[in-house]
Amino acid sequence: MKVAVLADIHANLAAFTAVIADIDRWQPDAVIIAGDIINRGPNPRPCLELALRLRAERGWYVLRGNHEGYVLNYDHDLRAGRPPQGGRRALLGPIIWTHHEVADLLPAVAALPTNLALTSREGVVMAYHGSIHHDRDGLLPTHDQHELQSRIDPHAAVFCTAHTHMPFARRVGKTLVVNVGSVGLPFDGDWRAAYARLTLDQDGWRAEIVRVAYDQAATLRAARELMLPAGGPIAHIMLRELETARSLLFDFGPVYNEPVIAGVISLDEAVHRFLAEQAA
Repeated sequence: MKVAVLADIHANLAAFTAVIADIDRWQPDAVIIAGDIINRGPNPRPCLELALRLRAERGWYVLRGNHEGYVLNYDHDLRAGRPPQGGRRALLGPIIWTHHEVADLLPAVAALPTNLALTSREGVVMAYHGSIHHDRDGLLPTHDQHELQSRIDPHAAVFCTAHTHMPFARRVGKTLVVNVGSVGLPFDGDWRAAYARLTLDQDGWRAEIVRVAYDQAATLRAARELMLPAGGPIAHIMLRELETARSLLFDFGPVYNEPVIAGVISLDEAVHRFLAEQAA
């Protein structure tokens, strides 16, 4: 039995199509997309339409992640008549643009499950975007055995996760824990798309993290042409993440989000300062 698990596409169509082609060559028995198809990249609608089509036509399993949740939450607030204002709205620029691009597809997104369990002759393969606790509780390669144990279902033969964009595979008790990495926005310094191949043979389950080169220049060009004009200042940080394969928004938020919301500093100035600090 062979299972491919991918996640964190983040609206990067060139990376997504390259991974699909690689999966097609491998010919697995099942494919799982473990969330974060949209947002933070330049091609949200094409990526979402493609994922939903693969689900309908090929039987691929598709989960929703926290970034689908962000867009759904914005849609809920908009429909309730309480859209974000001021600095808070500015910080949500890419989410607002993504919402504009995929609004009519959101009922299908809302109906997607948040986790999955596939039964095999050697136990259950589980997939979550984050952990058993919530979809923003990520598993990192730096976590010790106890930290990982507290975030997984120990009844799983294989527990697949994503969210942190940092791939790894490790045994935790009787469970093979696999972070499948990110297709569209890796954070381990390697810009190539990542996904996981799970194989069940006579010795049990094993995992391989596969890296796939894609047309990064096309994605960067699309980001500059589509995401930067529409997504506001925060999109400039997202572009830098694409260029460097490093996480930056996680460092920006704790320092600058509250001052921007309070009006102490404009988002333009905050992003300018932050990117200058990163380049120093």
